[in-house]
Amino acid sequence: MEIVRVTNYKEMSEYAAELLFRKVQAQPNVVLGLATGGTPEGTYEAFIEKAKQNDLDLSQITTFNLDEYEGLTPDHPNSYHAYMKEHLFHRLDLKAEQTHLPKGNAADLEAEANRYEQLIDEHGGIDLQLLGIGENGHIGFNEPGTPHHSRTHIVELKESTREANARYFEDKNEVPKRAITMGIASIMDSRRIVLLASGERKKQAMKNLLEGDVEEAFPASILRSHPYVTIIADEEALSAVSENEWKKHDSLNVL
Repeated sequence: MEIVRVTNYKEMSEYAAELLFRKVQAQPNVVLGLATGGTPEGTYEAFIEKAKQNDLDLSQITTFNLDEYEGLTPDHPNSYHAYMKEHLFHRLDLKAEQTHLPKGNAADLEAEANRYEQLIDEHGGIDLQLLGIGENGHIGFNEPGTPHHSRTHIVELKESTREANARYFEDKNEVPKRAITMGIASIMDSRRIVLLASGERKKQAMKNLLEGDVEEAFPASILRSHPYVTIIADEEALSAVSENEWKKHDSLNVL
């Protein structure tokens, strides 16, 4: 595990965007695992700017998103389909066949979960997976207690997760109670994982990740078992972590 300590959200976003840019340059047919929410928005913005400035060839990349809410159609404004189109896909003119998200409105969600897992496998797995971290340690929508062996599955969202995401809806009651998400094992199969963390709200989660035990009660802790994880976190997110602890993993040469 490597930690890149940055000053603030902007620096985190720019560093992550540079990492993504170099990965696509080096591997034009890369399979990217993507995340949603507030944390990666700046990364996508910076990546779009860099890709356009350098005329980056994106014609061969494939993307898989972590998750989607149950019951939301792809054109619903709060769906992750809509989020990705707004923040990345349309702005880079990616073709529909290059991008993949679970179908939250599928008639049979269990069958959809199996289909999605198989589709990732058919594309050779994920080369680089981008993650955020929830305040309760969730990655994707894998809530505390999710088995480490889990594959793409349906999950009941914790109230804390629904409250954290309520800002994207007009009313908290509109936030779906369930979602479909890549499982812990699905994420851990990625060849490289990049986790982004910014702000004081994430400081306890980062402390638990770096100083706590590896346990299902804190899903992100499993990342300590992965051979190639890069954490890009700002000073506020790392403020509760002892200096000796994060310096064990400190690195300035992960690009």
